[in-house]
Amino acid sequence: MSDPVEAILELSRHYGVDPSFVIAGGGNTSVKLDDRLLVKASGYAMATLTRDGLVELDRAKLDAVAAADFGDERESREAQYKTAILDARIAPQHGQRPSVEALLHHLVPGTFVVHTHSTIANTLTCCVKGESIARELFGDDIIWLPFIDPGFTLGKALAKAITDWQQKTGQDQPLAILMANHGLIISGDTPETVHTRTEDVLDRIASKLPDDWSACWQLNSNVTDTTRLINTIGPALRGLAAEGDALKIVPFDDSDTALAITSGDQARDAAIAGPLSPDQIVYCNSFPLWFDPPEGEESDALIDALRDVLAKHEADTGYPAKIVLVRGVGLFAIGDDITSAINARDVYLDAAKVMMGAVSLGGISYQTDDQRKFIEEWEVEAYRKKIAALAAGQGRMAGKVGVVTGAAQGFGLEIAQQFAAEGGCVVLADINEEGALGAADTICAERGKGRAIGAAVNVTDSESIAACLHQIVRQYGGFDVFISNAGVLKAESVKTQPLKDFEFVTTVNYTGYFLCVQGAAQILATQHAAKPDAFADIIQINSKSGLVGSNRNGAYAGSKFGGIGLTQSFALELIADGIKVNSICPGNFFDGPLWSDPVNGLFVQYLNTGKVPGAKTIEDVRKSYEAKVPMRRGCTSADVMRAIFYLIDQQYETGQALPVTGGQVMLN
Repeated sequence: MSDPVEAILELSRHYGVDPSFVIAGGGNTSVKLDDRLLVKASGYAMATLTRDGLVELDRAKLDAVAAADFGDERESREAQYKTAILDARIAPQHGQRPSVEALLHHLVPGTFVVHTHSTIANTLTCCVKGESIARELFGDDIIWLPFIDPGFTLGKALAKAITDWQQKTGQDQPLAILMANHGLIISGDTPETVHTRTEDVLDRIASKLPDDWSACWQLNSNVTDTTRLINTIGPALRGLAAEGDALKIVPFDDSDTALAITSGDQARDAAIAGPLSPDQIVYCNSFPLWFDPPEGEESDALIDALRDVLAKHEADTGYPAKIVLVRGVGLFAIGDDITSAINARDVYLDAAKVMMGAVSLGGISYQTDDQRKFIEEWEVEAYRKKIAALAAGQGRMAGKVGVVTGAAQGFGLEIAQQFAAEGGCVVLADINEEGALGAADTICAERGKGRAIGAAVNVTDSESIAACLHQIVRQYGGFDVFISNAGVLKAESVKTQPLKDFEFVTTVNYTGYFLCVQGAAQILATQHAAKPDAFADIIQINSKSGLVGSNRNGAYAGSKFGGIGLTQSFALELIADGIKVNSICPGNFFDGPLWSDPVNGLFVQYLNTGKVPGAKTIEDVRKSYEAKVPMRRGCTSADVMRAIFYLIDQQYETGQALPVTGGQVMLN
């Protein structure tokens, strides 16, 4: 083994990217180098761990910590422990905070130590018969540790358990350490040993589990109008759970696991009985909210029912709900940002799997109220939440969800990219589904998981729009900004333009805008009903051709003039639902594909139709149009983004057609 540090990083990433071992920030790893311990720092993820994420500790000082007596009072004991662990750092100037389980890693025998929250392992560690089954499967090859408060007391208890086991068996390293309601520890002197032992342990546990864990709960629901419920509950939760101005992010899940945990009374009783593990408490809060949707109720009544159960849940538990289980429908997760919402969802779904596995093995073992409250109030976990919050998206659009139509390419794509760059989540909706999906993947690679999705939409088809909006609600719960950007242009003289071309332009630019607003307004109205002081925005990307006529381009100009009429009319109606409706009228994007495409661009079209007298080349056409702009250049996406951000920030503006034309068109 040439580099043990690189080896522990590879082990960390191997298990860290596998959600059956690690979700969110759970789990940690370490390597012993003689008198030093390198352990994953708090706030770093195993999946992406690098050398910068390892804290170097003095093992002699850790020996002193293990031998120390910090008293029995929890708060004082843990404060002293935290100080002692920080003092054991060899390079404190780097500012990293060691994992709270650094002492545990120091004490576990073996060069490499990998602590994960394996789903399969936790079906056993969270089972009331877990220890007896473990003895049946492993005999004395493993150490079983009852649940103990993380931190100093866990380290002390583990030290004794290891010593007792070594004296009893005469061996140095156990096959595994199984910690009740906590997870799995595997150690070894080589990475290969860690892998082999992990596979062995999980294979033996899996042999006791049925093929279908969820068979323990039978579906007991006759819910049929799930689409309507999802489209109402998601947006409503965004508003009802909001703290301050920003609405929440509320992804929905109806996977097999989510449907099993919402299937009926048995699942409900198991879900609300309490948390299984520290991670569930940290990421999901201790108790989920169970909601039985009233049958056949309209949206307002459904929102009122949700408001009541959310208030009661917080009064009963002391914490707002992060997980809402809707009988027969699925699971909604609530977060301040997409990362915290995804983490809550994924951790709870894993807990649901563990519950089902534990039931099949004999019953679920929950944390006691005393154990739960320790985690809820523990400073270490408050620190972990703080680190996660700091890592969330920052910027003018942080916490907001934007939808951009026509976003697979060109100006729409640039809008989507800039929205994400300012901290928001963005939906790239386009008839070119492949392009939208690829562009969204690129944004996620740059900005983070879940920050963008691609969605297929035909803006001239109301059913396509409805399906797109439903997909958005499932991903984020709703949205804050709808940017109607999709548009087409076919320039030709009124004397010769075929009717089909005129109707095509009008249908996409005018009717498409109407249909998009008709669909989006219903989602936004639900959010407003849940939080009446919240505003949302619909912004049409219009054109300077919506303000002044365009020679030999009547179909386009007419559709854009009509769009401004729609904007003013929608603004008058929809402000009652907290929806501002505005248009932006950009000048010409000379560098974009609409103008510069060498085959179908407007420069080519205008040259071929003789729209610019005397022009012999594309460059002649371009110069002619640049000369019409007082600022002597075309409009850019940055110019329009400033206008978009202005309209979103300005709460006292609706029904406007905002020119961004470099002075080419000035309002009277």
